[in-house]
Amino acid sequence: MDGMLSQEEINALFSGMDIEEEPANTSGSGTSQSLLTPEEKDAIGEISNISLGSSATTLFALVNQRVNISTPTVSICRWEELSNQYERPCVFIQISYKEGLDGKNVLILQEKDVKIIADLMMGGDGSNVEGELSDLHLSAISEAMNQMMGASSTSLSQMFETKIDISPPSASLVDLSDVVSGGDMDMFLREEFVKVSFRMEIGDLIDSELIQMYPVDFAKSLYKKFINDDEAAVSTPEPVTPAPAVKTAPQPAPVPQQAAAPMQDMNMMAMGQMQGMMQPQMMAMPYAMPPVQDVNISPVQFQAFQPVQSPLLQTENIDLLLDVPLEVTVELGRTSKSIKEILDFAPGTIVELNRLAGEPIDVLVNGKYVAKGEVVVIEEAFGIRVTEVIK
Repeated sequence: MDGMLSQEEINALFSGMDIEEEPANTSGSGTSQSLLTPEEKDAIGEISNISLGSSATTLFALVNQRVNISTPTVSICRWEELSNQYERPCVFIQISYKEGLDGKNVLILQEKDVKIIADLMMGGDGSNVEGELSDLHLSAISEAMNQMMGASSTSLSQMFETKIDISPPSASLVDLSDVVSGGDMDMFLREEFVKVSFRMEIGDLIDSELIQMYPVDFAKSLYKKFINDDEAAVSTPEPVTPAPAVKTAPQPAPVPQQAAAPMQDMNMMAMGQMQGMMQPQMMAMPYAMPPVQDVNISPVQFQAFQPVQSPLLQTENIDLLLDVPLEVTVELGRTSKSIKEILDFAPGTIVELNRLAGEPIDVLVNGKYVAKGEVVVIEEAFGIRVTEVIK
């Protein structure tokens, strides 16, 4: 019985075993996520949200469709995880910064989304997505990303108050399963990297995930710039405007002792007169609006103008205009056609007009509608019989 352990000793042994086994149960994901602090993730998400927000406006102008890019989600990722989660094949767009920032990032788009965007940019309705991805699709998406990331660089330039410029993006079709070994991957993708995920919606055609990938050190440098700018904005004191200089009135010259008494008497008399003059005015100052007097108001009346007859309309001068030639046009009817329909005209094509059979036709003089009439035949020529004169 002396060799048996007490209850306290047994509890201590079990607690010691738990402490030793706890590190063995810790997954590697916690270590990966610790590469970025929560503050750094929030800053990267805010930067990406601002830059991709301006890119959405640019993409809207290119595809003429409503573009919505959601708030991003920032995480640490490995290539194996990405290849298992994302649809394959996909399109990689590599963007490098050549001024203002030192680093690069990669955008991933689904192959079908690239075809839809390219078709919209070329004037289609986004339904032409059959066939393989061609160089034309890659060229179109590269141009779209060039303008989008250009707008993003402008937003970053305003945020960091420095000029930021990018190199022309390059697009390529990538099968994620074929590059797991790292042969076609960028160097930073062979290690843990920052993954920023967006939900991208373009009209009713696209509702998928857009992924942006950063090197971890580049993400940390963005965070430092973001924090330094915030600290500079907070620590910069407000410029103090110096108070305007107040001009002091010149001091009066000293008065001789003999004249001091008479001047004091004169000042007292002047002050008494001024108070006597101001007191009735202050007493009579009203504290309410004075009553409004009754005023007779009548509408204004103007003298009637006598019509002046223009000399051109007088009978004795109308003869001067009788020999002026005017162009008379008889319009049978009108219609509207598209350019394609007009190009399809051929002998025998019937063009329907906007006028019913038997309806009066229009008579125009110098393009002005003056009368209605009906078509008649005079020997071998057409004529018009006026049935109504438009006043």
